[in-house]
Amino acid sequence: MSQQAKNLQRAGDIAFSKMEKVNSELLSLTYGAMVSQLVKEFEDAAEVSRQLEKMGYSIGQRLIDELLAKANVSACEDFKDTAQTIAKVGFKMFMGINASVANVNEEGTEFSLLLEDNPLNDFVELPEHLADLRYSCIYCGVIRGALEMVNMRVECSFAKDVLAGDDSTEIKVILVDKLEDEFPFKDA
Repeated sequence: MSQQAKNLQRAGDIAFSKMEKVNSELLSLTYGAMVSQLVKEFEDAAEVSRQLEKMGYSIGQRLIDELLAKANVSACEDFKDTAQTIAKVGFKMFMGINASVANVNEEGTEFSLLLEDNPLNDFVELPEHLADLRYSCIYCGVIRGALEMVNMRVECSFAKDVLAGDDSTEIKVILVDKLEDEFPFKDA
């Protein structure tokens, strides 16, 4: 592990220790009840996944402020640094879980996050008619919303999901565009 990754891991651990804690079982069951309600309302796995991603996007737009204010991390130099910050600080700070970065492409415009544990999946078994449901898709929305607030438009999706029968949970993040700050007024 590089020195930067170790520093980010330490920053994530410190930020996590300062956060108010919620019992992971309570989180899992509350999230499950919300997903269950969405399934009842929309009756379509793809639409439920879209709604979860949309909720996550709104959450991410707000969580980035808290991460930047409380985690004591410096500005990321590139997208690879961003990946490490999400994995080592963001997931640890807000979910109390460890994630690692893998599959970074040569251009440094895409990476995968490998989740060692996913508390949202606790106590969950998807029935056959919901096999296409991306149960933890809220993570993708959080990542997309947070990064857009720091001027990075990304695509985010699950490449692997334990609930879908895969051996691990992998989230793929692709940088689409770096956004420029837009101001509602022009200087005279």
